[in-house]
Amino acid sequence: MSPTAPYRTLLLDMDGVLAEVSKSYRASILETCHKYGATSITYDVIGDWKAKGGCNNDWKLSLDLINSDPNGQKGLTLEQVTDTFEEFYQGTTGRPGLADTESLIPSKAVLQELRKRANGVGIVTGRPLKDCQKFLKLHGLEDMVDACVCMEDGPPKPDPFPVLECCKRLGIEPSPSVILVGDTPDDIRAAIAAGCKGVGVATPEAAEEQKEKGEPFDKTKLCSAMKDCGADIILEPGFDKLVEYFPEPN
Repeated sequence: MSPTAPYRTLLLDMDGVLAEVSKSYRASILETCHKYGATSITYDVIGDWKAKGGCNNDWKLSLDLINSDPNGQKGLTLEQVTDTFEEFYQGTTGRPGLADTESLIPSKAVLQELRKRANGVGIVTGRPLKDCQKFLKLHGLEDMVDACVCMEDGPPKPDPFPVLECCKRLGIEPSPSVILVGDTPDDIRAAIAAGCKGVGVATPEAAEEQKEKGEPFDKTKLCSAMKDCGADIILEPGFDKLVEYFPEPN
């Protein structure tokens, strides 16, 4: 695959793109499901649901997964599941949160170069604003981002709203020169529905599994699903090669 046009504006999903979340958000989903008896839920099952799309809210996904398991506790409310998820993710007194395991996937050098080349950089994430800001601050990325659109702002991806809203905040008209880099079909669908381009990226854990099997990084279920949705290109974790598709700074 190769990009269909030069890119100029950079929108980034956070989880699986900037933040390595296999031991935080994904683990919080798993722990929440298991606490409520849904022990058939595994990381592979979570990945399969993500590949199908419509799973951008991890709180709701956790509830749906619990309800899908015959042994999962029935009658739970979204509020109950959200509270439990947040206990695992944020931590409680005497127990560190799984959020503390998160790390930055791309190198600072790549992000700094993209910052120089792009005419605007935005975050489009399903995270709550406080979690988004916390990650950006922790990794010194606040000055590299011009706008953030988060869970509280409106309908989630695959609805085009988050992409359109981020373009609006950046003062940029949606067009094929605007890309959203994401790791799920919902990211790609949202970008295309907004009149922009979707660029897929493999997650680190999935790429490592492919490497161990001796298979290409972009042959995972999620990568295949993103291709099927119309991703302009699929990149390796860290998206180093993305720099080549933006014009050099003057």
